[in-house]
Amino acid sequence: MEELLHYVWKHKLFTLKPLQTTDGQPIEIIDPGLANMHAGPDFFNAKIKINDVTWVGNIEIHQQASDWFRHNHHLDPTYDSVILHVASDIDAVPTRSNGETIPQMELHYPPYLWENYEELIRADRYPACFRIIPQLPSFLLHSWLSTLQVERFENKTQQIEKHLHEYNQDWEYAFFITLARNFGFGVNSDTFELWAKSVPLAAVNKHRDNLFQIEAFFFGQAGLLQELPVDAYTENMIKEYNYLKQKFGLQPSSDCRWRFLRLRPGNFPHIRIAQLACLYHRSQGLFSQLMEAESVNELRNLLKGGTSEYWLTHYTFGIPSPSHPKTISQSSTDLLIINTVVPFLYAYGKHKSNDALCLRATQLLEELKPENNYIIRMWKECGLEALHAGDSQALIQLKKNYCDLKKCLYCRIGYEYFKKKEI
Repeated sequence: MEELLHYVWKHKLFTLKPLQTTDGQPIEIIDPGLANMHAGPDFFNAKIKINDVTWVGNIEIHQQASDWFRHNHHLDPTYDSVILHVASDIDAVPTRSNGETIPQMELHYPPYLWENYEELIRADRYPACFRIIPQLPSFLLHSWLSTLQVERFENKTQQIEKHLHEYNQDWEYAFFITLARNFGFGVNSDTFELWAKSVPLAAVNKHRDNLFQIEAFFFGQAGLLQELPVDAYTENMIKEYNYLKQKFGLQPSSDCRWRFLRLRPGNFPHIRIAQLACLYHRSQGLFSQLMEAESVNELRNLLKGGTSEYWLTHYTFGIPSPSHPKTISQSSTDLLIINTVVPFLYAYGKHKSNDALCLRATQLLEELKPENNYIIRMWKECGLEALHAGDSQALIQLKKNYCDLKKCLYCRIGYEYFKKKEI
């Protein structure tokens, strides 16, 4: 229940009676400080007044005062800067590492707050706060969505930075891994990422002018050339991959578990891999071109893809089908822009300290239609409709990082829920 105590402290939801320390000294909370999400005291740079003396420092909050000693704060000089210890159960007197006692205040959360919190946590309707959403000012909602959009940018930037760290700051390779993952379109995303990490992109680049060889690299590393040849194309593909395998010391990925169940043929891994091969054959310096593109239409043209001739009449190896172009639909291309190009624009802008790239990432989202998935439809039913892709990304962030984790205390809609219930 410490989270509720943190919430009461942060928003100064104190009882109407005068505040005082456990030894009877009057307290005025001028500024509760900034919440600390990392190691160290719970709130930084708070400002309080005890007996007309103003103190500036840190605040630590516990359910029981004795938690101070259970967590060994009395031995840690980091906590010597604490100017006030707050607890709901006073069963000990906290001390600094030099033995000096720390002022302490007893704090309880209001009964209505606990009732509202339980109501949100135990609600069987999702999201639990659906009743209040239509009552909230549009300014408040859109301000919160803007914050959530930035949070999502930052989360995706962290993932990109992780890939960069793993692959020696190679932006092209990090982009390839992310693009490949998003070519899985949910069902095969994890497998596509594993596959992409097995593809020696530097070796592929040496053969980038030969589409057949790129296909051999891609299908071979995907473990899709292990069966006996079923036609002349696959026989030649296997021979080509074996040659490349010897030349570059390749090893097919053994972790690729491709899923086909309930997939439309156009989403089969074979087609998506063939489209990626064609994309990398057609676009030299793909990452640079995408980073320099100025409009949504320019990005769509770069990503619209296609396949080699064989795949016009096949969805898998050896089984002919009526001739049909296997281009990527505009809706799928837009998803690739939203989930791959835009995050890389933002991350690359931060890396280069180029605000123009970060701004263009935001503008591109505002130019694209909102995504159409069950999360966005759920919020629309609650009265929160996405106007563009920036909003839909924010709503996905809201569900995954707040609603799913029951972090109502950290959500602005949750805050308004508590406030309305109080009234």
